[in-house]
Amino acid sequence: MLEVCSLTKCYATIPAVDNVSFAIRPGEVLGYLGPNGSGKSTTVKIITGLMEPTRGHVLFNGKDIQEDLAAYKHLVGYVPEEANLYPFLSGLQYLALVGRLRGMSDSVIAKRAETMLQVFAMHPHRHSAIAAYSKGMRQRILLIAALIHNPQIIIFDEPLSGLDVTSALIFRHLVSALQREGKIIFYCSHVLEVVEKVCSHVIILQRGKQVAQGSVEDLKRFETAFQPNDGHLTPSVLLPSLEAAFSHLVQEVDAEEAAREIVSAVGMA
Repeated sequence: MLEVCSLTKCYATIPAVDNVSFAIRPGEVLGYLGPNGSGKSTTVKIITGLMEPTRGHVLFNGKDIQEDLAAYKHLVGYVPEEANLYPFLSGLQYLALVGRLRGMSDSVIAKRAETMLQVFAMHPHRHSAIAAYSKGMRQRILLIAALIHNPQIIIFDEPLSGLDVTSALIFRHLVSALQREGKIIFYCSHVLEVVEKVCSHVIILQRGKQVAQGSVEDLKRFETAFQPNDGHLTPSVLLPSLEAAFSHLVQEVDAEEAAREIVSAVGMA
């Protein structure tokens, strides 16, 4: 189990993440949501071991990951938000580098890379330099690199960025398959429609704090206001989507009104 306990990260005196706690068990997919600047990326950096918290702990199977960070990182597959790859390497060379750094044999690397490159339609481009790849092609290489060593913990940070429709559909089914394999999956995204379909439970952040946590269905239920005339609470309201629930919780502006103002501004003489 991956546990985050009272996690806080401050820059100077300002908390980017403020007392966040959650746990992910094998076979669970945690959706981690929030507007820009809410602390999602900071959390990702801490649970991948790229940054130390100011306070709190990240535990794997009850042990603080900082006690043996190298061993912990060996168990993690990570798809970062930015596809920063070595442009002078080919896709296949990059996967070979990643596999060797993970301690894999060349034969296993070649077998797994061959299969996954075929599935993601990257096999014809395997010997081309990454510098010549499109954004979506680079994203597919990142996905393969994150999974090639069969990690126990998988961290996806905006994994659909740049993917075409076919690759995105494969990815959605891939997450479900990894869940059935008992992987621990942390899924950070702005694409709420996909989060709603693939995540077993969700956390929503705002300004570094948890404002909601639970299953998608839990978050879509909102209690309406107390009605003093009959002395009872009215029944909970089931919102139509996770996007609607997210808007109720963290939306700081009226999106429709903002859109109208932008169109009005564009039309000004």
